[in-house]
Amino acid sequence: MMMDALHYFWQQLTFLTPWMLAFLPLPWLIRRFWQPAPQQQVPLMAPHLQQRLENATQYPLTTSSKPPMALPLLGLLIWLLVLLAAMRPVWYWQTEPFQVTGKNLMLAVDLSGSMEQTDMRIGGQEVDRLTAVKKVVKDFIQKRQGDRMGLVVFGSQAFLQSPLSFDLNTVQTLLNETEIGMAGNNTAIGDAIGVTLQHLTQANQSNTILILLTDGSNTAGAVQPLEAARHAQSMGVKIYTIGVGVAESRGLDQFLFGQSRSVDTATLKTIAELSGGQFYTAANLQQLNDIYNEINQLESTQQDRTPYRPRTELYPWPLAIALGLSFLLAIYRLITQRQYD
Repeated sequence: MMMDALHYFWQQLTFLTPWMLAFLPLPWLIRRFWQPAPQQQVPLMAPHLQQRLENATQYPLTTSSKPPMALPLLGLLIWLLVLLAAMRPVWYWQTEPFQVTGKNLMLAVDLSGSMEQTDMRIGGQEVDRLTAVKKVVKDFIQKRQGDRMGLVVFGSQAFLQSPLSFDLNTVQTLLNETEIGMAGNNTAIGDAIGVTLQHLTQANQSNTILILLTDGSNTAGAVQPLEAARHAQSMGVKIYTIGVGVAESRGLDQFLFGQSRSVDTATLKTIAELSGGQFYTAANLQQLNDIYNEINQLESTQQDRTPYRPRTELYPWPLAIALGLSFLLAIYRLITQRQYD
């Protein structure tokens, strides 16, 4: 039983820097090769007065008694505790599973001026398209635990808001902080894909999924959407495109703006086909939610369970004990010094 307990103890306890034990003889080496400088005391009294006092008291005044040396064992114990802390003892707890799917997902969200149209409903209340997107994406992110996600926003220009990260809460926070028009009022779909591919190239990532959500057609940017889609296909990046809102402009909106504010379903569908993804249209919140649920099912993977052992650093304990003993040693020497002065 005792042997089993000792075996378990040494399995759980590990020193991260055991080589620090090589400094154990350091105090002895310093004392051996670097002797302290001798201290000479010069009497302050006149010689004739000093002689009289010595004769009267029968005690020489030129020699002063020294306090006893500090306890050597206490000093050795302090040094051993410092070395023990420097060796960084770590206690490992029971192994816990950590789920990782290895799936990389990028979200590209349209922030152009047309996203402020209030044709979506949440709880019976009309909201703009971006608010509906934030609501649905929040639920989608919560279902992607174990995946890495990133965020790109685009309007007249495209910007990388968050690189690929396991910190899904940060991605969600950054999305919540976005506002309509903060990237411009036009729609640069090609640039959004291009910024995503540039980030994936710099991060040396492939086999990534891009979910591109827009309510318009490509009206800005230097990169053509179909050209960007072909490049994505060569990198192994699937693009799932989602057209939000009514597919075609109608009534006064069509008379004033033509088809410029409608979803370019043909281009979005071609982008998805070229990259191996799919195209969806969402005219209301329920359809948008169903689309994200379908994407979640399509891109779900077998989860690998990677062992993870939480650990606790133990070095503060010997360091604190050494500090306490150092205070006691200093107080002891202070008291004895006063007694012999």
